[in-house]
Amino acid sequence: MVKMRLMRMGDKKNPLYRVVVVDSRKAATGEYIDCVGHYRPTCDPVELTIDVEAAKAWIAKGVQPTETVKNLLVKAGAIEKSAKLSPSKTKGKKSK
Repeated sequence: MVKMRLMRMGDKKNPLYRVVVVDSRKAATGEYIDCVGHYRPTCDPVELTIDVEAAKAWIAKGVQPTETVKNLLVKAGAIEKSAKLSPSKTKGKKSK
């Protein structure tokens, strides 16, 4: 399965993330198919650069973005925000 996810780069306490298209079985910092953009959360204001056309093309081909990448793509205008992007990963508390 091919995913669109973040790849961490940069120095200690100064991260820089690349938004990459990668086979989900590859290592987190391994080789990737395509670099769609980059994200630097420590700058003020936050630096986000996404190639919108490339991101839309990959999503049209069936690439599944991670939750964080979905949020970044919504901010960049590459995809529309839905009411709920995906089901939550946490379970609610059990009632007695």
